[in-house]
Amino acid sequence: MPRPAPIWLALLVLLLLWVQPGPALAAPQACPVDMVAIPAGRFRIGAAGQLDEERATGGIRLSPFCLAAHEVTNRQFATFVAATGYRTVAERPLSVEQFPQLKASERAPGSLVFRPVAGDGPIEELSWWNWVPGADWRHPQGPASSIAGLEEHPVVQVAFEDAEAFAAWAGAALPSEAQWEFAARGGLKDQVFSWGNTWKPGLANTWQGEFPRRNDGEDGFVGTAPVGSFPPNGYGLLDMTGNVWEWTADWYLPGHEGLAQRSDPAIASEASSNDPRDPGVAKHVIKGGSFLCSPTYCSRYRPAAREAQSPDTGTSHIGFRLVAPLS
Repeated sequence: MPRPAPIWLALLVLLLLWVQPGPALAAPQACPVDMVAIPAGRFRIGAAGQLDEERATGGIRLSPFCLAAHEVTNRQFATFVAATGYRTVAERPLSVEQFPQLKASERAPGSLVFRPVAGDGPIEELSWWNWVPGADWRHPQGPASSIAGLEEHPVVQVAFEDAEAFAAWAGAALPSEAQWEFAARGGLKDQVFSWGNTWKPGLANTWQGEFPRRNDGEDGFVGTAPVGSFPPNGYGLLDMTGNVWEWTADWYLPGHEGLAQRSDPAIASEASSNDPRDPGVAKHVIKGGSFLCSPTYCSRYRPAAREAQSPDTGTSHIGFRLVAPLS
């Protein structure tokens, strides 16, 4: 019969086990500063019974990812420009190749600015948009305006390539439409708004009043608002509803058939883009609505809502936020 080990040997073994490191625990998954971790999930993109271009499709599977808690601000964009010397599309003259019919004076740098429509007569569609020479991200309403005091407002007057340039500098990317919409829902399933099925004024920066003549500003703002001025959604994300539209990486198609039953899907082919309202022009998807959306016009302040936007066109109500892998 074997002799039992001496007590001192057993104590030595216990001591060694106590001081030796155990198996390494997996590091917690983390996001960059000012980003929120969005869990993996499966969902139905789009919405039944809404607009034709929102036709729902199921089976979308998404890996976990990080999404910026808020839109890129004027302060953040100014830091990027100071570090790189970047000039946005709106700060460059229109090209002769793209606009051969224009005179040299008509190709001056500028961008589209919203102006309320005066009077009480008939209103021509889109007459509230005006091409303003000298409008750019530093001067969002035109050359006499500035972003002084608006440092924490979302940057606007940025074209798609401007948003991509910022994202590359920041080591991030623009979200796909599927990522954006899944995150905007905040964990809710098939709800109309990011907070539920009932519209609740005051939870987002939108238009109150007679569009496009008068914004009563009942939510506290008649233009952009500082990021984070309204409550977050279920994931802790700010301004996924209203404030400014946001660029996504996806090219626009009417509907979501190309995304069905796919994992981490995106419409990456420019050649496939198709907007029936503007045939032959490739466009990107923008999401979220803006301070110009009202119940009587646009009303696209829903996670499923979407719009098509030419990538070379910035406006005074389009911005963006970033996405990054979960590390």
